[in-house]
Amino acid sequence: MNVTVFGVGYVGLVQAAVLADVGHYVCCVDVDEKKIEGLKNGVIPIFEPGLSELVRTNYEKKRLEFTTDARKGVQHAELLFIAVGTPPDDDGSADLQYVLAVAGSIAALMDEGKIIIDKSTVPVGTADKVRAHMTAVLQERNLELPLYVASNPEFLKEGSALDDCMRPERIIIGTDCDEVEEKMRELYEPFSRNHDKIMIMDVRSAEFTKYAANCLLATKISFMNEMSNLAERLGVDIEQVRRGIGSDSRIGYQFIYPGCGYGGSCFPKDVQALERSAREIGYEAQILRAVESVNYRQKEKLYEHVCTFYPDGVAGKTFAVWGLSFKPKTDDMREASSRVLIEALWKAGAKVQAYDPEAMEEAQRLYGNRDDFTLMGTKEAALHGADALVIVTEWKSFRVPDFKAMRSELRDTVIFDGRNLYDPARVEAMGLAYYGIGRGRSIKMNG
Repeated sequence: MNVTVFGVGYVGLVQAAVLADVGHYVCCVDVDEKKIEGLKNGVIPIFEPGLSELVRTNYEKKRLEFTTDARKGVQHAELLFIAVGTPPDDDGSADLQYVLAVAGSIAALMDEGKIIIDKSTVPVGTADKVRAHMTAVLQERNLELPLYVASNPEFLKEGSALDDCMRPERIIIGTDCDEVEEKMRELYEPFSRNHDKIMIMDVRSAEFTKYAANCLLATKISFMNEMSNLAERLGVDIEQVRRGIGSDSRIGYQFIYPGCGYGGSCFPKDVQALERSAREIGYEAQILRAVESVNYRQKEKLYEHVCTFYPDGVAGKTFAVWGLSFKPKTDDMREASSRVLIEALWKAGAKVQAYDPEAMEEAQRLYGNRDDFTLMGTKEAALHGADALVIVTEWKSFRVPDFKAMRSELRDTVIFDGRNLYDPARVEAMGLAYYGIGRGRSIKMNG
């Protein structure tokens, strides 16, 4: 099938590459000329395991093409995906200007019937807005063409997006049109062979499903972080509690890891957007507000631990920071807890020596050159000359460190662990002070 994807960001590029890989012919359209030229030359704008090879292979086989020419994209296919960003507006609601801009461009260029598929994460009612906007543009052109707008939300996890796309747990399609359902089933047939993963529902329910899923996962994280704060005060080790409750099949182990808060492009934005949507219809979404509030507070947790350990302040101190991305297997620093920590340390007069396996370029782009910020080539190099180590991201390469080297390198022999990677007793036996999240240990002041 011929398919066009508008937007070659995280969602659009992954979806396009995977569709091309099973044999569809996919045209990717984006307004960013630099990004499009880079993709033509094999330069992938994001880090996602396996994506570069998949894009290059399908581009070379001419199943995947990149262009800034919207007309070409509209003419290429009947199925047109909208996969552009929906950043938070000033009040936290989803900003639909890019979605509607693409819809308007399609309507201005189409000369035959089209099926528009909202892939972006959008509030309930967006399909209606897209249809109304496109209908108005067509009327201005004195055209009456068949037009269908469906919802097909993505459920990708950064770091495992290719696998999520190739082996989806469910494929949700929101439509009330039999023709659209038939074409979407044909499109996704290669991904639904061993059992039927396709779920057909009305458009508004499909739009809502994406928000509900992300908000529930964010709720699990914030709930566990709330429990970790109680555990800290009650002398309880939250990691033992986590294992205890996770063994309950009704709860499970996923998304119950306490830490220094969630980040990324989805959870923070989607919780805010759904809470603002509730407010717009006069409903107070108390749980969503609490989830957001707990996460905001949790991102400050590591800095609070640091300040408790250093009662005289951190001015003049140097901190090794392991992990900059909001989670492992990505270079994405959007809403990352590392940014809250680092910026607080700078404000207090401290310096930072940071290392991340993938997010170094992104950190350089965000912060540029600063006297109080040094990007180090290895995790070991980040320790040299530092007073303390702060762990923010749970990369696998951080899980089995050389504690003896840490003790000799860190002037104050202390680790603040925002992801509870280590056993406290073992670390302390190596001569290091160790403070995680909710481990039931009081922080002893330095000196």
